[in-house]
Amino acid sequence: MPEATPESKAAEDFFDVEFLDRLRALFLKLRKRRQLKKKGMQSTPATGYTREFKDFRHYTKNDDYRAIDWRLYARLDRLFVRLYEEIQEYHIHVLVDTSASMAQPFAEKKTAALKLAVALSYLGLVGQHRVSLYQMADKVGDPLPPMKGQGNVKRVIDFAKRLEFGGTTDLNACFRDFQPSRQRYGIVFVISDLYGQDVDEAQKAIRHATSWPGEVHFIQVFHPWEEKPEIDGEIELIDVETDEHRRLWFTPKDLKKYEARYQQFLSEIDHACKTRQIDYQRWRTDLPFEELFLDLLSRGSALASGN
Repeated sequence: MPEATPESKAAEDFFDVEFLDRLRALFLKLRKRRQLKKKGMQSTPATGYTREFKDFRHYTKNDDYRAIDWRLYARLDRLFVRLYEEIQEYHIHVLVDTSASMAQPFAEKKTAALKLAVALSYLGLVGQHRVSLYQMADKVGDPLPPMKGQGNVKRVIDFAKRLEFGGTTDLNACFRDFQPSRQRYGIVFVISDLYGQDVDEAQKAIRHATSWPGEVHFIQVFHPWEEKPEIDGEIELIDVETDEHRRLWFTPKDLKKYEARYQQFLSEIDHACKTRQIDYQRWRTDLPFEELFLDLLSRGSALASGN
């Protein structure tokens, strides 16, 4: 089994100025896309709106005098009212799988998951939405308290840096016990390789997501080797979560069987999500981050269209 690259071993160093600059560039690119679309309110069952300044116009006798901008009147000796645009406020929930399989033997999966969690949180904070981060493995850990405002980006990064990866996965317990707040329209992002205690656990566990209010996205992070491993002959398999060892002889025929079963595993997850109107995206660690991130948000997320 191949070893992690030196780049992946330095995963903790990727939250630098360059990465934040790339996030800002992505935000501007998304904002330009939104400006080309028809403006309007999102139709959601949510509560909670914020008001963002949009423009001035001349005061008329039918306007509320409380909307007059008196500072502008003092400068121009003319009456103007301030115009505001009401913007839907969402609650963004980001769940990061921190089980051992997300870091071993391919640390690129851990790096991709953390970068994605920070990027989604950054987009939510810049858009003046509430953001909550969680870690999950055998259970969902205590979340980072809900945050709002771009000034909390450092708290998000510090939280991501402190996350420890290890232990076993219990997708069924995590998805069953996770209960996002219903006070605001929720957008849930689950970042995981979706490897459970058995091959069918993920598709069965996903049914719990139907009780989550709002919009749900499952993002399956994977290393290309996991889809098409380069192995032949006698090998020793080690379960990184349970430390179980198993020796076997792997033939080209066995390799084809593995690849077919892996594709079946993916198809079952895809079907489980589609039948529940859940967005599902595969995140391949060797593809450009910006390309995958823009693709994720272009699939209809309110996070990309409601800022």
